[in-house]
Amino acid sequence: MIPAFPLQWPAGWPRTRTGAAKSGKFGTVKQRHGQVWGSRADITIAEATARVLGELARMGIDHQDVVISTNLALRLDGLPRSGQAAPRDAGAAVYWQTSKGARRVMAIDQYSKVEDNLAAIAATLDAMRAIERHGGAQILDRAFTGFTALAAPAAARPWREVFGFPAGAHVGIPELRANYRRLASARHPDRVGGSDAAMSELNVALAEAELEIGS
Repeated sequence: MIPAFPLQWPAGWPRTRTGAAKSGKFGTVKQRHGQVWGSRADITIAEATARVLGELARMGIDHQDVVISTNLALRLDGLPRSGQAAPRDAGAAVYWQTSKGARRVMAIDQYSKVEDNLAAIAATLDAMRAIERHGGAQILDRAFTGFTALAAPAAARPWREVFGFPAGAHVGIPELRANYRRLASARHPDRVGGSDAAMSELNVALAEAELEIGS
């Protein structure tokens, strides 16, 4: 299971260096009833999320097979909540599974707002679907191999040790995930003392724990 919060950046994907993110140019046209011309407005989290889910739906991907991972707190339906303060790390990663069981991911962090990175992912998906529309289904399939979610390496330490549980201790899913949230807050690269390596170890340990005790 890939957690939607905090951001789960895919292993091996390069990051935009700190301070190098740029302003996005994604937006929507707002038009009131009776108006001939609409006015341009910045895209919202909800609109950008809808674009991503819409593009994946056109590829035959059910929204239940999609995880949108960011540093934004989530709504009850598991999607990013609008109207909250922008996180320091505005990156976004979208994980999904195809009807054939292939696991894929696309991640972008070149913009300074989460909504723009999500919109960029949607725009990229649309551009790649154009390959298929023009008869390049095999090209599209090969292109998406670059977005395959690679299996995580085995954790260097047993997952109970990573989470601070005694060896052989019985651990339930609620307890595991509560510990994950607490440790993720401290290990996140944006936190003092946190790092990508520490967060990666925690994510691998979570995956191993859920595999052992059931998610």
